[in-house]
Amino acid sequence: MTKLPNWADIVLVPLVSLLFAAIISALVLLAIGQDPVAAMNVMVTGALGSPYGWGYTLYYTTSFIFTGLAVTVSFNARLFNIGGEGQAQMGGLGVALVLLSLPVWPHWTVALVAAALGAAAFGAAWAAIPAYLQARRGSHIVITTIMFNYIAAAVIVYMLVDVLRPPRQMEPASARFPEGAALPTLHDIPGLSLIFTREVPANVTLFIALVAAFLVWVLLWRTRLGYQIRAFGQSEPAARYAGIDPFRTIMITMLISGGLAGLMAVNNVMGEAEKLVQNSSEGAGFIGIAVALMGRNHPFGVLVAAFLFGFLYQGGAELGLWTTIPIEMRIVVQGLVILFTGALDVMVRMLLARLFFRKPPPEVAVAARERA
Repeated sequence: MTKLPNWADIVLVPLVSLLFAAIISALVLLAIGQDPVAAMNVMVTGALGSPYGWGYTLYYTTSFIFTGLAVTVSFNARLFNIGGEGQAQMGGLGVALVLLSLPVWPHWTVALVAAALGAAAFGAAWAAIPAYLQARRGSHIVITTIMFNYIAAAVIVYMLVDVLRPPRQMEPASARFPEGAALPTLHDIPGLSLIFTREVPANVTLFIALVAAFLVWVLLWRTRLGYQIRAFGQSEPAARYAGIDPFRTIMITMLISGGLAGLMAVNNVMGEAEKLVQNSSEGAGFIGIAVALMGRNHPFGVLVAAFLFGFLYQGGAELGLWTTIPIEMRIVVQGLVILFTGALDVMVRMLLARLFFRKPPPEVAVAARERA
């Protein structure tokens, strides 16, 4: 298949995939007796029509940026990290253990730095075990990271029920984090408070996510380590021949990937819930796979894709709240986006290639050969 121009590969392929997903979603809504135009209006209004809706959309976007970047880093080394969900949950455990270690924190900035380090360390440590098994034992990274999601969930349940749950509390959750550990939301930030006049869950972690996206871009395309990661992903034998150590590359790549997934917990565990609860990752680890696929495994593409899925999450919640359309419809839409941006990616490219490289009519081709 003829290679598309770079701008078409980055812009047109995702847009056409989204268009196909939207058309099929509209047909599904029609099939269940709903008005797709009215449904889209509810989603857009609920997710983007007010500062309150934007606050929730950006909150979800923040989580998806971290997990999307985690998948992006690993996939550039052709390591398909499916364990972002478990790594994010373990990151939440790291946040809780760090923040509960002191009775009072002097300032939220100090607590944020400590929690971020704990989240990244726990997420990276959880990714290190499958990475070692892949590098030394040849265990497939997809299988081991999937299995570790379930192990992480069991560890969290044990910690919440038997270790972190305060006495006489029925809810399987940790104690609330101490004073000084609450992150300012967009409503609390001078200037932004003029826009976000109500309390919203989106908090300063959004800016950390944006910085993380920039740093991942620098890492992958402006550093020697990033070159080694991409070279290893393109061809392991060639990377070996060039002197790139596979064990070192796999371990470092997965540590960075797991650390990014763990950082997601700062947004929802520290920034929103202010305590560790069950299923704190809320499925964001799996959504990160779709975000990375749609973002073409590029940090800036991840930002756009994360915002789209943040819109789908908040808009889907509004559908369930204000219409008779089941909230599960957002899962249908997400699945269709994943289908067209992942499994049917080649089909979309073939359609676009026909438009870009259409063969001339036979008589024109014959005339051109005769002139030659």
